[in-house]
Amino acid sequence: MYLNKAIIYGNLTRDPEMKALPSGASVTTFSLATNRVYNDKDGKKQEQTDYHNIVVFGRQAETVNQYLKKGSGALVEGRIQTRSWDADDGSKRYRTEIVADRVQFGPRAGGSGADGGSKNAPAPDKEELKTIEYPSEEINPDDIPF
Repeated sequence: MYLNKAIIYGNLTRDPEMKALPSGASVTTFSLATNRVYNDKDGKKQEQTDYHNIVVFGRQAETVNQYLKKGSGALVEGRIQTRSWDADDGSKRYRTEIVADRVQFGPRAGGSGADGGSKNAPAPDKEELKTIEYPSEEINPDDIPF
């Protein structure tokens, strides 16, 4: 049994680029940066950044192109694939990329809270925030109509 599965979370290093295949299917490419912080043999804190080429097909490619931009966070699940081709100068070229099965968007930049927030949303008035007044008597479950 063999397994080819990649799961990474990082930030886009450039805006996604969408193209159409001859069949009409959409394909979007972008790059994610991931980092790792570790202590070297001398105990000094080090940071290493890796860059990953991502390819997305179909409807998901259109969604990625529409909503993600440079700096956006994304979680990508997919498989690792290496392509090869002959360059114009006659040399053999290789490119290793992650072909995404699933892309989940990270929190929106500048957002706050669970819903991502909005910079233009007005602050709620204190009068709008009212507490709920519960009835003082016990509620009988048989009285609930559903």
